Amino acid sequence: MIDFLFIDFILHLDKYLGIIIQNYGLLTYLIIFLIIFCETGLVVTPLLPGDSLIFIAGAFAAAGFLNFFYLFFIIAIAAILGDSLNYSVGNYFGRKITNGRWINKEYLDRTRDFFENYGNRTIILARFIPIIRTFAPFVAGVGKMNYLGFLLYNILGGILWVGIFLFGGFFFGGIPFVKENLSYFIILIVMISFIPLIYEFLKRKIR
Repeated sequence: MIDFLFIDFILHLDKYLGIIIQNYGLLTYLIIFLIIFCETGLVVTPLLPGDSLIFIAGAFAAAGFLNFFYLFFIIAIAAILGDSLNYSVGNYFGRKITNGRWINKEYLDRTRDFFENYGNRTIILARFIPIIRTFAPFVAGVGKMNYLGFLLYNILGGILWVGIFLFGGFFFGGIPFVKENLSYFIILIVMISFIPLIYEFLKRKIR
């Protein structure tokens, strides 16, 4: 039942975000901040909405329900702070935590593979890949990546990620066809976001 409600929430973000805006007003910014912060900052919440939430928020900004510039600043800060927290946890507790049972080892292995393939650029590239996005800063912390280098990639990646999806929602979310079929576009965004993960998974299976 809980899984069904969660999936329904992800696939109908337009409906739920509209309800949140209607019921909570300015607190909507805080709610969006917390969702993005947790999705990027806590390895136990990798399935929270990221790309789709930012896109939908941009669409609501285009319709005048949210302020675009507030959204950009708040979401970018949430994404950067989330990655920074994740790095710090990995750096300090990483070895002990990864030996536990509450972190999905498969996700960790996939993220380590990304670091092997793309090096430090993984911090930027991972922003656009669900799950990897959550685990990349943690693995960077475990691996003792230089923090100043990490912070630079973190900031660049955070701004790029938020900018692309927020502008995308702002400029395309208001188009009548997109507006009338937002749920389908959310599904499309989620599917496209998982393509790199599926590719990496198949590549490992074929080896």
